[in-house]
Amino acid sequence: MLAAARAGRISLFGELENRPSEDYGARSPISLKRHTYTEIGADNDADISSDGLRLVFSSTRHHVYPDLYIKAVDGTAVTQLTGDPASDVQPAISPDGRSVAFASDRAGSWDIWLMDMNGGRPVRITDDPAEEVHPSWSPKGDRVVFSALSVRGGQWELWIADADGGSGKKFIGYGLFPVWSPRGDKILYQRARERGSNLFSIWSITLVDGEPRYPTELASSAHQAFILPAWRRDGRAIAFASVSQVPQDNESSLPASAPIMDIWYMDADGRGKVRLTDGHAASYAPVFSPDGRIYFTTNRNGFDNIWSLFPRRPSPQPPVGGSLTGDLREESEPPRVELGGFRANDS
Repeated sequence: MLAAARAGRISLFGELENRPSEDYGARSPISLKRHTYTEIGADNDADISSDGLRLVFSSTRHHVYPDLYIKAVDGTAVTQLTGDPASDVQPAISPDGRSVAFASDRAGSWDIWLMDMNGGRPVRITDDPAEEVHPSWSPKGDRVVFSALSVRGGQWELWIADADGGSGKKFIGYGLFPVWSPRGDKILYQRARERGSNLFSIWSITLVDGEPRYPTELASSAHQAFILPAWRRDGRAIAFASVSQVPQDNESSLPASAPIMDIWYMDADGRGKVRLTDGHAASYAPVFSPDGRIYFTTNRNGFDNIWSLFPRRPSPQPPVGGSLTGDLREESEPPRVELGGFRANDS
């Protein structure tokens, strides 16, 4: 990588007649940090406390079915929060840092549960025949938004419920993996196209007097699924994952390659979209910390663990859909889930 500022004027292809030279754009390094180190099972579903000090995640490091764990962001000791024989996944820390909401099938179907960050007995927030997953807190911490697979319609729906498990429950639309903005009544989610490839794209809705308004598609592609969106803590930027299937040669007898999964970053209005990872490993499920770092799951070392990076836009700004791969150097590394399908009909 040519990191010096002067590299911005180096020509890649020489001087061609009747054609302007192509500059080699200097690319800023992106510092990587590794935060979990399992080599058995997988660590997934990261979330960061509002003070930026604690990391909660789901893992199969000790059991076949995932449990919830907590650790200091830059520490090594890992504390187990749940130990039910069922699956506990997708933890979300409350804005005050005292509670964690999560999805669990411990009662026979997927529901949203709530427990103290210091441990204790979980409390069930939802009790419905629908499969309910992926909670996200409102800024005040009094409500959660989640997705539910309707028993009647067979579609993924977006719902809001009271965090205290009360009777208040409201349908707000169709989609998956909703995330409530930390700075207002706007919710991100992924939604499938109803024609063509049926790939997912990133959408937002705004709650006006509690009613969903202004559904807006922020990022889409005819060849990639855009999934698992996340808000930056100031509500001004968004991260998400892309999934693209490597095409298979029709004459080949080899199995299709695993999907390519990368982390992307863009402004909250959908502008300035850039790719942060380089496609050499599966990277997905981003979430922002208060300092702006993006935590995500990746198998770059052969095992699914939690890593983070700090996004920096290159200068000059690349075109929409450009890459910000740069030099993915690790800041520090001590020595030594299965993700669902990305097409609508796979959910």
